[in-house]
Amino acid sequence: MALDSVREAGELEVVGLLTTVNSEFDRVAMHGVRRALLQAQAGALGLPLHVVELPWPCSNEDYERLMGAAVARARGEGIDVMVFGDLYLQDVRGYRERALAGSGIEPQFPLWGQPTAELARQALRSGVKAIVACVDSAQVVEPIAGCWYDEALLARLPAGVDPCGENGEFHTVVVDGPGFRAPIAVRPGEVVVRDGFIFADVLLADQDGPPE
Repeated sequence: MALDSVREAGELEVVGLLTTVNSEFDRVAMHGVRRALLQAQAGALGLPLHVVELPWPCSNEDYERLMGAAVARARGEGIDVMVFGDLYLQDVRGYRERALAGSGIEPQFPLWGQPTAELARQALRSGVKAIVACVDSAQVVEPIAGCWYDEALLARLPAGVDPCGENGEFHTVVVDGPGFRAPIAVRPGEVVVRDGFIFADVLLADQDGPPE
């Protein structure tokens, strides 16, 4: 939604996507989303994907060093704005602002302060199709891992759970929406519980073999 907002405004030229991947498991560290699916998303959006490889385990010092290097490379390539999808967590926004301070890159937060119940439904109206890939079992007891993010799911969320998962209650992986050239065909994989989180593996439809 942040990407769509920026593209619609037309004030910035979006030239790439930046993400971190756990190099040991070849997945997004928190979400458990496979690199192949990230690459498919970038391809569908017509944007290059820039991956910061994180070791496992990864200390905060390692993370900041590797992200700092990625920011320096981006600035060297002429990037002057980095867009984030944060909604209302001031500590998270403050961390990003401090991390970019003095780098020559300005952080922007196009969705900041929008009511999340309305934003969730706006996403669905705009054609976003997403699957719940990770759930914090301490915050959400409903079995939603692997479910489609839709009106039925929003209605099932317990009171106090943010409909956009802004407090880390759940994470989704988007397979279609504004700016996608075509939907990404996916199929369900294993659902596993690890360290208090429930991960639903999402595989590309043509991906061979069992889940890793």
